[in-house]
Amino acid sequence: MDAVGVGLTIEDKVRFLSSSTIFGLPNEIVEVIETHMSWVFLVGDRAYKMKKPVRFPFLDFSTLAAREANCRAELALNRRLAPDVYLRVTPLTMNLSGALALDGEGDIVEWIVVMRRLPGEKMLDRMLAIGILQAADVDRLTDLFVQFYRRAPHPPTSPGDYFARLISEEAVNRDVLTRRPFEVDHGRVPAILGRMDNALEAHRELLEGRAAQGRLVDGHGDLKPEHICLEERVVIFDCLEFSAELRLVDPVDELAYLSVECALLGAQWLGLALFERVTPALESQTPHRLFHLHAARRAVLRAGLALAHLLDPVPRVPQKWEPLAGRYLTLAEQALDSLGAI
Repeated sequence: MDAVGVGLTIEDKVRFLSSSTIFGLPNEIVEVIETHMSWVFLVGDRAYKMKKPVRFPFLDFSTLAAREANCRAELALNRRLAPDVYLRVTPLTMNLSGALALDGEGDIVEWIVVMRRLPGEKMLDRMLAIGILQAADVDRLTDLFVQFYRRAPHPPTSPGDYFARLISEEAVNRDVLTRRPFEVDHGRVPAILGRMDNALEAHRELLEGRAAQGRLVDGHGDLKPEHICLEERVVIFDCLEFSAELRLVDPVDELAYLSVECALLGAQWLGLALFERVTPALESQTPHRLFHLHAARRAVLRAGLALAHLLDPVPRVPQKWEPLAGRYLTLAEQALDSLGAI
C-alpha cells in the first residue's frame, strides 16, 4: 500500500467518484464502468479514469508513482489519435480531516485521467452492430490509418527478437488454453495451437523480414472497434500505454487485430477491406497471407486473454469468458483456413 492515504481503500475512491455532486452536477447520474485495470466514471460531458492498484506479469500499477506515470503516458500517447479527447491528468486529494476532493487541498492519494466524453452512438462497435456503417466512414478510417502509420515512429527492431516475442506469446497462449478446468473444446485446442505453431515457423522469414525492413511502428496496440469513434473527426482512443514493446507492431498485425474484433461483431468484411485499402498506401505490395497469419495469431491470443480473466482471484462476469474464448478459437480456425488456401 502507498504510504500516503494509508487506510484509504480502492472502494473508498470508487464510492467518492461515483457521486455526481463532486463534479458539480448534482442532478446527473454517474455511469460507473469497471475494466480489468481501471475504473471509468462517465458524467455530463466528461469521463474520469482511475487505475486499479494491480500487478500483472505485463504491468505494475501497485504504487501511486507508477499509476501517475501511467496516467501521464496515457495522456501523451492517446493525443496522437485523439488530441481533443484526452484533456489532463488531475490529482485526487485528501485533506487533514480525511475529506477527498478532485484537485483539492492536502495529500495526493490518486491520479485521474480526465477526458471528453464521446457519443456512444458513434462508436464503431455500435455502428457495426446495427449495420449503419457507410462507405464514407470506411474512407475516413482508411485516411486516418494511413496518416497515423506514415508518421508513427519506426523503432529499430531485431528481426530475431521480434520473432522470439511472437513465439513467446504463443507459448503463454498454449499454457492458458490447455488448462483442463476451462470449459473449452479440449479436442480442437491442440489442433489449433499446432496449426498456429506450424504457420509461424513456416512464415518466419516473412515475419523477420518485416522487422528487418523497418515495417514495425509504435502503434496503437489495442485497436478494437469500441476504441474508435466516428465523430466528424474520427478519433481512436484507449491505446496500450503501459508497454512500448507490446505497442511495437506491424500495421498489418494491427489491422488484422481490428479485423478479428469486427468479425466477432459479424462484420468480417471490414478488416480485410481496410487492409486492402491502407497497406497499398504504405508500401508497394503486402501479401494477404501475412494478414491472415496475424488474424489467426490475434484470435488465439484473444482466446487466451479471455480465459486468463478466470485466473483472477475474483473474476469479473465469470460466465462471459469461456464462451468468448470459444468464439475466438473459431475465428482462429477460419483465419488459418484462409491462410492455408493461399
